[in-house]
Amino acid sequence: MTTAADRTDAAAPSAAVGRYRWVVVALLFAAMVINYVDRQTIGLLKADLTAEFGWSETDYADLVFWFQAAYAVAYLAWGRVIDRIGARWGFALAFLIWHIGHIATAGARSLGGFMFARIVLGLGEGGAFPGGIKAVAEWFPKKERALATGLFNAGTNIGAIVTPLVVPAIVLAWGWQAAFIVTGVAGLVWLPIWLLVYKRPREHKRLTQAELAHIESDPADTVEKVAWTKLLRYRETWAYAIGKFLIDPVWWMFLFWLPDFLGKRHGLDLKTFGPPLVVIYLLSDVGSVAGGWMSSRFMHLGWSVNRARKTTMLICALLALPVAFAAFASNLWLAVLIIGVATAAHQGFSANLYTLPSDVFPRAAVGSVVGIGGMLGAIGGMVMSKYAGYVLEQIGTYTPIFVVAASAYLLALLAVHLLTPKMEPVKL
Repeated sequence: MTTAADRTDAAAPSAAVGRYRWVVVALLFAAMVINYVDRQTIGLLKADLTAEFGWSETDYADLVFWFQAAYAVAYLAWGRVIDRIGARWGFALAFLIWHIGHIATAGARSLGGFMFARIVLGLGEGGAFPGGIKAVAEWFPKKERALATGLFNAGTNIGAIVTPLVVPAIVLAWGWQAAFIVTGVAGLVWLPIWLLVYKRPREHKRLTQAELAHIESDPADTVEKVAWTKLLRYRETWAYAIGKFLIDPVWWMFLFWLPDFLGKRHGLDLKTFGPPLVVIYLLSDVGSVAGGWMSSRFMHLGWSVNRARKTTMLICALLALPVAFAAFASNLWLAVLIIGVATAAHQGFSANLYTLPSDVFPRAAVGSVVGIGGMLGAIGGMVMSKYAGYVLEQIGTYTPIFVVAASAYLLALLAVHLLTPKMEPVKL
């Protein structure tokens, strides 16, 4: 029971309330760094593996396609699993599975072998974001969730920065197989730390009563279990899922095809990818944190959740538009700037879209809704991978791909607004 003293503490400044919840964000941030090192390694090695194994553009697109197919199915399943067993054990199990897949890639000797390892990777990585969003929903009140999500989501960009800095050095020293083994084994250090540190707020001994009251300051949930079939009846579920279907493929495209674009358009290779990719993903980091901060700031100024989230998403959608012309930039650093702003816009938009399930659904349903949306996002990525492979093999230019990327965010915002015009809590 919350006492009057607890309520007084909850109203105190952040330093008095306590900040242990941000340790959870730091752990999630670290997990996302590792997640994206594991995910991006294959994209960085595309040219080398294509030369060694004789892959076509369609072969590489199929490799990405099957990873995303596994990710789509797993994302939906993990959302449900994590709602049942919680973020602590759900995230830990997902983390272990994806590391097995990542390390197993070193043993692949054919396209089929690579596909199998990437399918295992996808089955595990499908649990990362449902677990992360569930953890944020357990540890943060609504007014802080966008910022918390933006901060841990920024880890994806750091992972994308670390990969071109670390992987080429490993490959040049010991070969491409070592890139998967070394990064995979090193990443496993995170797992025992997560299990030792993470618990639900009410079970955590290091949490003050004031911080617990702050975390639980939103109205109590009245729902404990929600069936998938019931969630599919709500427009709010489809607002999130359609938004993910439209914008996630753009991020997949950047992740898996940017090194190839920079190589074909600007002559870069494994030794020179590093600086441009670092700049692009540093800008992405800024966008992730700024997008989460902006909507949280609007809410602190008294704006409604609806107005704050959608205004921020509109700004991000407009910033993404110039990427349609990225392939026309003859100067490398101009192209890097255009793409970097677009990836920053994506991350800012995504940080706010990710909060939609926890903004409108009770905590017990958040993982499942995130899973449904993630599945549709991965299906969209599958479509994008086939589209990219076809365009590059038949047309040989990235322009049609970048045009699709530029338009996705305004379409996603339109879908979100039409389906959730007021973004009000769902009554289950």
